[in-house]
Amino acid sequence: MTRDEVLELIREHLADELELDPARITEETHFRKDLRADSLDLYTLVQELEDTYGVKMSDEEAAQIWTVRAAVDFVLAHLPPARAGGAIDREPGS
Repeated sequence: MTRDEVLELIREHLADELELDPARITEETHFRKDLRADSLDLYTLVQELEDTYGVKMSDEEAAQIWTVRAAVDFVLAHLPPARAGGAIDREPGS
């Protein structure tokens, strides 16, 4: 699993969920300030990350993730061993 793969999934999810251009989303993008994402938007992102990558994120951990970079870092740091080198099991947004 590469950083670019995780970033692309997050970018596609946010673009679909918030109805915006994926090119607008970079690692530096702040969920609330730049995208005006609300708590429901962030909850669905957490669910997507958990479902897609098998990572578990507590409410406290989720509250500390303010940028796309932080979300990517969290996923990469918490990937189950079987997924760390594997491909994505499903299509983004499905």
